[in-house]
Amino acid sequence: MTDFLRQMAEKADDGIMYVDENGIIRYWNDGCGRIFGFSHFEALGGSLNIIIPEKHRERHWKGWERVLDTGETSYHGKMLKVPAIKKNGEKLIIEFSIQIIEEGGRNAGFTAIVRDVTPRS
Repeated sequence: MTDFLRQMAEKADDGIMYVDENGIIRYWNDGCGRIFGFSHFEALGGSLNIIIPEKHRERHWKGWERVLDTGETSYHGKMLKVPAIKKNGEKLIIEFSIQIIEEGGRNAGFTAIVRDVTPRS
């Protein structure tokens, strides 16, 4: 089953990522690479800021900390639609769902499933 889940995540057309509680990218599938232009080698170990437009970072990280602290989000079960940036600086609009990952009784980070919806926006 583990190989099945690994292949499912790696081969998905949508982007799938895991970002730890410090905002560091720990998993980045090929779908993320196609959407954002960063290979998994470039993204892994780096900050999520690589895809967050600078003018939105402060608001993003405030919300991030609140959800990590409380474990509550008003976006559960909903798709979020936000601006993002590609490696080449091009702007895009993404939709994504987030899941809080728990480890050892604490909120350890987030997974996200991401889709580029720029052509529809």
